[in-house]
Amino acid sequence: MTTADMVEKGAIDQITLRDYRCFHGEHSARLAPLTFIVGENSTGKTSFLALIRALSEVAYNDKVPDFKEEPYDLGSFSEIVHRRGGSSPQPNQFQAGFRFCSVAGGGAAATSYDFTFMRNGTAPFPVVRRISNRMGCLTLKQVNGTLEVHARTEASSSWKGKFETPFPDTDDAQLAPKHWAWMMRHNIPEGAEGEREDIEEFLQGLRFLGRDIHTRPFASAPVRSEPRRTYDPTRPTRDSEGDYVPMYLAHLARQNKKAWNSVRRKLEQFGAASGLFDEIDIRSLGTHEGQPFQIEVRKRGKKLLGPWRNLVDVGYGVSQVLPLATEMMRPDVPSVLLLQQPEVHLHPSAQAALGSLFCQVATDRQILVETHSDFLLNRVRMDIRDQRTSLSPNDVSILYFEHNEIDVRIHSIRLDEEGNVLDAPPSYGRFFMEEAARSGGY
Repeated sequence: MTTADMVEKGAIDQITLRDYRCFHGEHSARLAPLTFIVGENSTGKTSFLALIRALSEVAYNDKVPDFKEEPYDLGSFSEIVHRRGGSSPQPNQFQAGFRFCSVAGGGAAATSYDFTFMRNGTAPFPVVRRISNRMGCLTLKQVNGTLEVHARTEASSSWKGKFETPFPDTDDAQLAPKHWAWMMRHNIPEGAEGEREDIEEFLQGLRFLGRDIHTRPFASAPVRSEPRRTYDPTRPTRDSEGDYVPMYLAHLARQNKKAWNSVRRKLEQFGAASGLFDEIDIRSLGTHEGQPFQIEVRKRGKKLLGPWRNLVDVGYGVSQVLPLATEMMRPDVPSVLLLQQPEVHLHPSAQAALGSLFCQVATDRQILVETHSDFLLNRVRMDIRDQRTSLSPNDVSILYFEHNEIDVRIHSIRLDEEGNVLDAPPSYGRFFMEEAARSGGY
């Protein structure tokens, strides 16, 4: 999606955090349709991706996020809240939030979601949830078995109430009360009919804002599953390592030829552009769906057609990129993709081809990519310079995570029309530019 599409369709355009993991104090980062997260090891890149999924769970599913869910395992509250060391006291809370661009009342609007997390047993719990936009502000504070609710609209209508509700005793639990909006509407004083209508309209707008266009982010593991020579059919359920992908492709090939032909065509286009393969197919080892199958690929020369080769016989590059490419090409692509090191086991030209693929997918989805590949970044810069993508420079954000003594600082870097990086700190140049300059980049 373009930046304009982010406003029309809805997307996250800013993340804020305070005292989270290796980030001391307040930080903010600009997100775009295509966002790259770069930096040295142990600078919080994976923690940043995990936070985006966690915030999505709170905002859209009203659930206590599980910071240990695969492919992220951030530990308990004491490992997640920032620790300075020495004699510095450890904070008893961390804060995080995001801004969601959407359409409200016929015009572009932004809704901010801000959360304060404190310890509940050993896990973080969102004790304060604050949702605000041009229509008003809603604050939910859960302490000592009581949920305090305060709604205030732009027209200065205001309502406060309290509900008895204990903390959930399991991770990934539903935040209570589940139907807080309904409870509020039925507890607005009868004597304030004008305020009742104003507050109900505000609550209704907040309750469903973004839910019709937002699905749970897909998060990939940095290393995907190993290929197998033969697969036994199972139910294709999404997982971070891509174990489900062979079953998903086989299911399409056997049950939905139209969808299979569409996905296969896109996979083959990427395979050819990356030099990995030209054709892909599912080879059934029986006459019905319940029997084993194999995945095969082959390459074409200018005059000769190569043999079909099993997935395990063509190197790890194909098997490592196939789950990511499939996830981006399936009909029900999630609205947000969180990808870790997609370049693993890929040669430079295939890494560059991934950059072009991201530009294509980011026209109607939001992608965040944690990467160490300058080949991938350079391809995106050049596609923008050469106008081979509909993305504009403003549709790409590079987040550079820089060590700052024992902490980490986030730099939001932009591109210009020529694909050059803007406002990058000197350390970014040492991180990427020296090698890129040797090849004529930057």
